[in-house]
Amino acid sequence: MKLALMQPYLFPYIGYFQLVSKVDRFVFYDDVNYIKNGWINRNRLGLNGEPRYFTVPLNNASPFQKICDVVIVPPASWRRKLYESIRHSYSRAPHFAAVSTLVQRVFDMDTCHIGQLAKTSVRKVAEYLDLATEFIDSSAPYDNSDLSGTKRVLDICIREQATAYYNVPGGRALYESASFAEHGVQLRFVEPLPFEYAQGGPGFLPSLSIIDVLMYNDPARVRGLLALCAAVP
Repeated sequence: MKLALMQPYLFPYIGYFQLVSKVDRFVFYDDVNYIKNGWINRNRLGLNGEPRYFTVPLNNASPFQKICDVVIVPPASWRRKLYESIRHSYSRAPHFAAVSTLVQRVFDMDTCHIGQLAKTSVRKVAEYLDLATEFIDSSAPYDNSDLSGTKRVLDICIREQATAYYNVPGGRALYESASFAEHGVQLRFVEPLPFEYAQGGPGFLPSLSIIDVLMYNDPARVRGLLALCAAVP
């Protein structure tokens, strides 16, 4: 059984979904400390050939809070502006109607927590792409918040009976294969291969939100892009 574990990001870039697509179960690491200026409450769209941030404002978020406890500002103050930004960026994109509907269903959900909003954004995109990955919240079943780092990840792997743990390339600085091998778990990193897709302009802007990918590519094409990666030791 292949397992991955990541903080919940808001409509993250395609590399996040490449990781999702490689595993059987994906654990949202939502009971660790909030990361300021990360990807939990913001991401980037393409506008007039330039990357532009969209952000869900938070109510006094602190790095001492768990992600699952961070509260958003009431949506009446920001949601309409966000929808207008998406319309302005993508109204001419070939899949604007379907994807804007998907995005609105996420942002219209009844929640006051950014962790829940971010997790829903990932789940809804996975459903749209017909990915079979099962999602789990780390805040729910494990009761191991007294552990940290590799010890906590390994504890989750053991509880889930994982035979392989998958991570993004940045995890090389955090994990050693020997620590996982001692528990019968292979450590793998999902390395993306270079690719581009038409974005309606003269150049290509990499690493934008998955929203950009979905606007310009149908689900079958996106699944093909997800396959453009290699799982390596």
